[in-house]
Amino acid sequence: MESINFCSVCPQVFIHREDLDSELWKQNVEFKKGNTYLVEADSGQGKSTFCSYVLGYRHDYQGVIKFDQQDVKTFKVKDWTNIRLSHVSCLFQDLCLFPELTAFENVEIKNRLTNHKSKGEILQWFKMMGIADKVDTQIGLMSFGQQQRVAMMRALVQPFDFIIADEPISHLDDNNSHIMGKVMMEEVGRQGAGVIVTSIGKRMDLQYDYTIRL
Repeated sequence: MESINFCSVCPQVFIHREDLDSELWKQNVEFKKGNTYLVEADSGQGKSTFCSYVLGYRHDYQGVIKFDQQDVKTFKVKDWTNIRLSHVSCLFQDLCLFPELTAFENVEIKNRLTNHKSKGEILQWFKMMGIADKVDTQIGLMSFGQQQRVAMMRALVQPFDFIIADEPISHLDDNNSHIMGKVMMEEVGRQGAGVIVTSIGKRMDLQYDYTIRL
């Protein structure tokens, strides 16, 4: 996949708003593979909705979303399964981890689907992220900031053309935020992927090609 296109897209809930001032909603915006985007928003402006649209979890919008030149509303379940497994990865704001599993198991459960990384490569990420001592710790016993780093690793253990990081560093200090960004961008570089980071405040410190106000 080379591009994601939003063509006059507007969430149904915003359609009748006369005060809508957005660089994305009701606009024509193209996200290109290989570029890094920051999508900034105030709370309640549809940041998580935007992520849900890209991942095909919601379709309550007016307009057209295209992956390359294909309208995503024509996709069937098997198409979305392929998209989420091989083309678009996401670090969710609510992390979506399994609290009863260990940190490593939460990463490995996805890696078994893709066989994208070796155990040694994953353990190296744990070391780089500063949580090598948490490999066998249940996620439910870890801090939210530590869980964010595990969720990032899980997002990286697959092939992708685009990665979406929804509020990725909200509970991290600047040093750990920098490390997590470095790990992510190294994998992005290996895959030649595009990056879309969303933020309502604290942002991941990256070199953004474009900033879009939601």
